[in-house]
Amino acid sequence: MGNFFNSIGNGIAAFSDFICGYPLFFLLIGGGLFFLFYSKFAPLRHYGKAIAALRVKDNRAEGQISSFEALTSAIAATVGMGNIAGVAVALSIGGPGAIFWMWVSAIVGMATKFFEGTIAVMYKGKDDAGETQGGPMYMILNGLGKKWKPLAVFFAIFGLIGTLCIMQSNQLTESITTIFFTPEQNTVMLRLIIGICITVIVAFVVIGGIQRISNIATKLVPAMVGLYFILVIYIMIRHAGLIPGVFRDIIVGAFSPRGALGGGIGSIITIALTGVRRAALVNEAGVGTASMMHGASKNNEPAREGLVAMIGPSIDSGLVCTLTAISILIGAAINPAIMPTGDGMGSMEGLKLALNAFDAAIPGVGSYLLFLMVIMFAFSTMFSYSYYGQKCTGFLFGSKYSKYYNYFFLAMLVVAAIIPLKAAVSLIDSAFALMAFPTMFTLFCLAPKARKEMDKYFAKVKTEKKKK
Repeated sequence: MGNFFNSIGNGIAAFSDFICGYPLFFLLIGGGLFFLFYSKFAPLRHYGKAIAALRVKDNRAEGQISSFEALTSAIAATVGMGNIAGVAVALSIGGPGAIFWMWVSAIVGMATKFFEGTIAVMYKGKDDAGETQGGPMYMILNGLGKKWKPLAVFFAIFGLIGTLCIMQSNQLTESITTIFFTPEQNTVMLRLIIGICITVIVAFVVIGGIQRISNIATKLVPAMVGLYFILVIYIMIRHAGLIPGVFRDIIVGAFSPRGALGGGIGSIITIALTGVRRAALVNEAGVGTASMMHGASKNNEPAREGLVAMIGPSIDSGLVCTLTAISILIGAAINPAIMPTGDGMGSMEGLKLALNAFDAAIPGVGSYLLFLMVIMFAFSTMFSYSYYGQKCTGFLFGSKYSKYYNYFFLAMLVVAAIIPLKAAVSLIDSAFALMAFPTMFTLFCLAPKARKEMDKYFAKVKTEKKKK
């Protein structure tokens, strides 16, 4: 029986490695490049307008939350353990150059998120209770037509799997046992108790629905990103002499073959794939999750919501991942022994690597300071992901049954605290990739209509500016 389950786990891992490799790379990076050119480089030309759009409120529009609340709730989901453990894994496999490709993914991800946010508002729908909803399910039904409903169902099914916070609960439990307990004390019972405590905290927020989630997110996201920024700035000031070398390694490493990966062009491609895969799982551009949040915003101007949505990748896979990478690379420069290499490294080793790197950069307290950030990042993701799963449940089975997803979601947090993680993470990665295919297909099909909205909005903004 053990061999059977091992075979299942290995099969899931193999499928995850395939689907999250070249297929995901070409879909998200190729698609993102298309959207970048098709939007006339909107993320680079109109970032200032995106910031300004955060201050606009449209209480007359249908929806449940403001655009700012939608953005912070979406960022709360994306700024999570991937920004720490995922970056460490990318560095260990692809070297410093993987971070460069995370930057590339952030830029093209902003273009994708612009279209995602725009189309989410253009094709809002109503559930069977008459409440306004957003997300790929409604973008498909209202934008492509009801004959495409099987595609919407396909997305929602994998959305139920992809939004389970198995990795977050497991890694938060692992960080607690690593820092505060000895290996002998790290028993199943201890992990079960930790898992229950995590679940109680998450339950307090998610049972309150989207309003409570958005209220918590608007306070938590600015605080945790700000505190993380201060922590890394302190590390950079403390080790200022290492900064030029860190950025040189990132730029040079992006185009330099690594011997451990076989050398040559294949090595460079592996580095790029590593960075892109991690960034895709961090910023979720094109995956479809954030459109469920932005589709719930009170906004009658789709392009303005698109501008707000595109801020997300610049913060999660742009700023936060860069902060983590700088800290880890500084720690590795101080103590090279903490940076293992090899593609067998998993997420848990990534978390331990990050903790060790922060400890090297700030001896004695670095791991504890990072642990505080791990707590905030993990909980922020768990709060928002429950909403995504609930929306998928409501679409598949009816709104009156959506609340039951929360109970399943919370139960899985306890289970995740005590189970081996490798196969579970591969399952989640695969689900994310399979969510991306229907989402990106829908965005491609509806992009011309979204660009018309974009041109109309920017013409309106230009006219209003002239009047002033």
